Amino acid sequence: MSDEALYTALARALSGAGAVPALHVAFSGGLDSTVLLHLLIALSRRQPLPPIHAIHVHHGLQATADAWPAHCRQVCAALGVPLRIERVRVRSGASLEEAARQARYAAFSRALGPGEWLLVAQHRDDQAETLLFRLLRGAGVRGLAAMAPSRALGRGRLLRPLLDVSRTALEDYARRHGLRWVEDPSNQDVHYSRNFLRHQVLPLLQARWPQAQASLARSAAHLGDAQQLLDELAVDDLARAQRHSEFAWLNLPALALAPLASLSEARQRNALRHWLAPLTRLPDTNHWAGWKDLRDARPAAHPLWRLADGELHRADGHVWWLAGDWLHPPCGGLHWSNPAHALRLPGNGTLSFSAGAPPGPFEVRYRQGGEVMGVPGRGQRDLKRLLNETRLPGFVRARLPLVFQDGRLLAVANLAGLDRMGENGAWLCWHAPTSDQSLR
Repeated sequence: MSDEALYTALARALSGAGAVPALHVAFSGGLDSTVLLHLLIALSRRQPLPPIHAIHVHHGLQATADAWPAHCRQVCAALGVPLRIERVRVRSGASLEEAARQARYAAFSRALGPGEWLLVAQHRDDQAETLLFRLLRGAGVRGLAAMAPSRALGRGRLLRPLLDVSRTALEDYARRHGLRWVEDPSNQDVHYSRNFLRHQVLPLLQARWPQAQASLARSAAHLGDAQQLLDELAVDDLARAQRHSEFAWLNLPALALAPLASLSEARQRNALRHWLAPLTRLPDTNHWAGWKDLRDARPAAHPLWRLADGELHRADGHVWWLAGDWLHPPCGGLHWSNPAHALRLPGNGTLSFSAGAPPGPFEVRYRQGGEVMGVPGRGQRDLKRLLNETRLPGFVRARLPLVFQDGRLLAVANLAGLDRMGENGAWLCWHAPTSDQSLR
C-alpha cells in the first residue's frame, strides 16, 4: 500500500474533523501507533488539521515498559507533538488483558476534552482477530460486529482510521520512512488468547485461505450493518415503551412493561440490550432467564433482576433500573434544625420545602412500620394503607423521607395530599438520588 493510499485513507477517516478542538493519538510507542502518528503529522503538512497531541498510558505491568515513556518522548519531540503520559493501576482479576484495557480507556476518557477525538491504531488484522476471538466466546451480533470505526468516549469520540489497512502495509510504511518503535515482549506470549490466535491460528488459516483476514474483517463490517438495523428496531420498540409514569420525579430509567411484553422474545431482548447497554455490562445468554422471571411474575409480586452493575425492578406497570445509592439503604434519622435550607440526606438525595418553610426543628426518618398520620378530612390513617393508595413502587418506600415533630408524623415527601406542611401549605420536596453509574 503506497504512502499516497495511506494518506487518502486517513484523510477520508478525518473528513469531519474541521470543527474538532484537538486530535489525540493513543501512542504506545509500538509499530501501529508510531505509523499512525507519523501519518497524521505528514497529513497535517498537506491539509489543515486540528492540533495534534499524543497520550501514552503506562500500565507498569513489566519492567521493560519503564523505558517506553522515554522512547515516546523522543519520537514526539522529533515530530513536534505534545505528549501526555498517564500512569494507571491495573486491578488484578481473571483477565489481565481486560483489566489493562479498562484502565487504559478510562485514562483516555479522562484525557479527552469536550468534542475532542482520540485516534487509535487498530488495523484490519486486529479486526479479524477480534471477530474470531469473540466468535469463539459465543458473542452475539453486537460482539461479532467487532470494533466500530468510531464511537463515543468520555466527552469526545474514539476513531479507528486504520481499520481497512493491513499490518503488512503499516510495516512497509515504517520501513520506507525508517521509523523506530518498541516491541512489547508480552505480545509473543501465546498464553494470552489473542496472541494465540495471532501467532498460531490466523497464520494457519491464511496458509489455506490467503485472504482470511480481509474476509473476516469484511464479515465484521456486515455484522456492523446488521447491528445498526437491530439498533434502529430497538429505538422504535423502546419509543412505544417510554410511557409517562406519575412517579417520573424519581428520575430513574424506566420502561412501560406492557409494550415490551407484547413483542416477540427476540425483539424484547434486542430492545432491552439497547436500553441497558449504557447502564450495565450486558448479561450472557443463560442469565436472560432473569428477564422472563421478572416479566412473568404475578401482578402482586415485587420481582427484581440482578445484573452486573445494578438491578431491574418491576412496579406500577413499569420496569425500573436501580444502581448506585439505590442499592443501599439510606442512613437513619436526621435532625433538620433549619428547614429554610435544603437538607442533604446521606445516600438519598436532598430534602427541601418549595417555599415558606414552616418553623423547625424537625426530624427526618424512614419507615420502620406502624406509622400513622393525620389526613385532613380523614382523621388518623395508617401510613402503609396511604402508600398503597398511591401505588408508590415498593423499592421507594423504605427510602421515602418522613418528617416528624415531637414524635408526630407531619408530612411525606412528594406524595400529593401528604406532602403539605405549615400555614402556607409548603410542599415537602425530595430530590431522589440518581442511578447514573457513568459506565460509558
